[in-house]
Amino acid sequence: MTGPVVVLGDTLLDRDVEGVVNRLCPDSPVPVLDEIAHVDRPGGAGLAAVFAAAQGAEVVLVTALADDAGAARLGVLLAAAGVQVYPLRLTGATPEKIRLRAGGRVLLRHDRGGGAAEPGEPAEAVLRAIDRASVVLVSDYGRGVARQPALRAALAATRAPVVWDPHPRGPAAVPGVHLATPNEAEVRELVEAPAGATRLATAAEGAERLRQRWRAGAVAVTLGADGALLSHAGSTPLMVPAPVAAEGDTCGAGDRFAATASLALAGGALVSEAVREAVTEASAYVADGGVATALPPPVRRAPQPVHAAAAGDRVGVAAAAAVVTRVRAAGGTVVATGGCFDLLHAGHLATLQAARQLGDCLVVCLNSDASVSGLKGPERPVIGQTDRSRLLAALSCVDAVVIFEESTPAAALSWLRPDIWVKGGDYATGGADGEALPEAEILRRWGGHSVVVPYLDGRSTTGLIAATRATGALA
Repeated sequence: MTGPVVVLGDTLLDRDVEGVVNRLCPDSPVPVLDEIAHVDRPGGAGLAAVFAAAQGAEVVLVTALADDAGAARLGVLLAAAGVQVYPLRLTGATPEKIRLRAGGRVLLRHDRGGGAAEPGEPAEAVLRAIDRASVVLVSDYGRGVARQPALRAALAATRAPVVWDPHPRGPAAVPGVHLATPNEAEVRELVEAPAGATRLATAAEGAERLRQRWRAGAVAVTLGADGALLSHAGSTPLMVPAPVAAEGDTCGAGDRFAATASLALAGGALVSEAVREAVTEASAYVADGGVATALPPPVRRAPQPVHAAAAGDRVGVAAAAAVVTRVRAAGGTVVATGGCFDLLHAGHLATLQAARQLGDCLVVCLNSDASVSGLKGPERPVIGQTDRSRLLAALSCVDAVVIFEESTPAAALSWLRPDIWVKGGDYATGGADGEALPEAEILRRWGGHSVVVPYLDGRSTTGLIAATRATGALA
């Protein structure tokens, strides 16, 4: 495996709400779910990317993200999983799927976020990632990413094996994919089943017709607890039975199957070997408890984004999303900067004012208290995140402030997608070379740029704290 595993498709925010039902609603004969806990996770292509990254692969996720709180949450979860997000612009809202559960069973699923939307154009970095991939998994959830013309052209041109996990509302696979992985329900929607045909005959006929229609190397129809049927160049399909009879929550089993097959192909396996491995892995996944136990620990405990409501309407994800949406709708330029901003001083102010002049809004990504302590030591910050965010938001050159928990703003940047990222000149070495910034590579994923602005000499938070403590002014 010489290049990254590229997962391309629609990402959703999934939430499982666990509760108990012990009464009916007084004004309608429906059960009342008392919520006990909830768990957020990436869904769709995002879940497939998390599964691949959990196996130690370098994973690039090409997906569309909106300017909203849902996308911000996805950024945190995907960063915790070690997934490199190459975002496309998504108008509208992040799609969400909310499952209301009690006693281990799903009572109701609530979908929100609207219908499919056309994603923005991919940056050159996205096309390069596809070109150098070891394998590409297209995880289509029928919301538009797999239809994007530039992406389809790149998929048709790549030398890497392409695995296509289709959706009935999505487009046809690009010609020549190595393996398509529909489930039997999707096959019945994509291909008219012969009247009176058995389940196995329907899968075999549908797989072969899809293989010819899409000019695919092979089509594997997943059959739940019965395994998968593989149609390839031979005249007789290969039936791959499941090694164990697994019953349980099958949410995400198809993503697990497709991700496992993709990794096997990237490692040089034959298609038949990849399908056998995928059946074994997907069966074990369901038997072990499904998505509730399969997520890697960093994703399970990924913190919620910080919402500093007390700091006013210019602080928090919602405030930043509103500003960014308004500026982009007017064709403006979004500028962002970041840092700890502990003991706000004239050097900070000069950087912020210079940054604001480069575009039509300035969003500040502010390290949380825990993040500052991790970077600077247990005695920092001197000023708490609520006060720091309020001071920044009060400046006329700052349009919004977002507080992030991680050591770097990578997760926040993946959904903000600023056109320009700015740092003070003390971050550059040998001149104002934006490529020296650690965030520069992230900005290239969506075609953004990083720059350094002049910094006032002699201004340093660390020096200011040391001098103040030396005079006894700071206890």
